[in-house]
Amino acid sequence: MIEDETVPASAFDPAAAAVPLRVLVIDDSHTIRRSAEIFLHQGGHEVLLAEDGFDALALIDEFEPALIFCDILMPRLDGYQTCALLRRNPRFAQVPVIMLTSKDGLFDRARARLAGAQDHLTKPFTKDQLLQAVARYGPAIG
Repeated sequence: MIEDETVPASAFDPAAAAVPLRVLVIDDSHTIRRSAEIFLHQGGHEVLLAEDGFDALALIDEFEPALIFCDILMPRLDGYQTCALLRRNPRFAQVPVIMLTSKDGLFDRARARLAGAQDHLTKPFTKDQLLQAVARYGPAIG
């Protein structure tokens, strides 16, 4: 006789199996920041929001994110500049940066890589796309 085994919820929901991370989202669009915040909270992650690179750099020391999503086109300090500054700071040089962009051209991808970004996510993104990026680039625990 075969015993009935219960399958854990995490087998069906990738977010339930995720290790909670501190994630910084930098975007000048309130809608994008709010969407990312909701999706990341649903994935069990701690989220800090910043409107642009200057705001992010002012907050990052205390928050110490494990992963950063950064818009490219922002006022004051754009995503390329923000990423390059993070790469020069020894405390954050190894933190993965994923660029958020509506531009998906080869030039934009290459420029993001040169600035130090690991990847990019095209806007608008879905919850699954965002959480897959977290799973892929978030630090491995264990």
